[in-house]
Amino acid sequence: MDFLRWLFDAKLEFAGGGFLLWREVIGNLFGLASALGGMRRKIWAWPVGIIGNALLFTVFMGSVFGSADHVNLLGQAGRQIMFIAVSIFGWYRWNQSRHQKNDGGTHVGEAVEPRWAGARVRWLLVAAMVGGTAILTPIFRALGSYEPVWADAWIFMGSLLATYGMAKGWVEFWLIWVAVDLVGVPLLLSAGYFASAFMYIFYGAFTLVGFFVWWRVRRTSDAQARQVSVDSTFPDITVSNRKANS
Repeated sequence: MDFLRWLFDAKLEFAGGGFLLWREVIGNLFGLASALGGMRRKIWAWPVGIIGNALLFTVFMGSVFGSADHVNLLGQAGRQIMFIAVSIFGWYRWNQSRHQKNDGGTHVGEAVEPRWAGARVRWLLVAAMVGGTAILTPIFRALGSYEPVWADAWIFMGSLLATYGMAKGWVEFWLIWVAVDLVGVPLLLSAGYFASAFMYIFYGAFTLVGFFVWWRVRRTSDAQARQVSVDSTFPDITVSNRKANS
């Protein structure tokens, strides 16, 4: 109980009266660790992220959890609940994928195999992003979220789609995070959530790295698949070429 009391009350104070809640700092550090695990396709990324989401929910519902100096960002708070729900799905899906067997009867071992979503799914993601933002904006405004409310709704929808895309193993999910970060940084700065804004700036660069890492994994996998296809289609020619090169 003493630890929880400290966690909810602890502040990192600056000259001039400014401060950061340690809950915000620690929650974002857990989020960073989760993103790193996701890039490396480690299944522990999901439970680590859930811990960070729980902490950040208490931060963005400032007036409810005793942080009267902070405004409520309902989209930011709501997306933490959404993160937890989708992360449970992603955790289950990656764990299931890791124990699947390939054609040779051996376990795959990797939690997820990155793959392209495809043109149809990409258009559906764009439609869901724009349409969901339009639907949620008046709802968040009626609930008293911070202006500009459309930005809060955009972040919520983007976070939902990106987390679902990560669970599905779509390479494109990293680019959705970039779209979230571009809107999230100015919103968080204007609302006074400086630790989260700084982490969004860092995430923006990190998500681009993650995109190219997963892209390279997908490209390598495709090249190996093409080679296997050639070997199985023209086995005699393949054997002859190998003997000639040896």
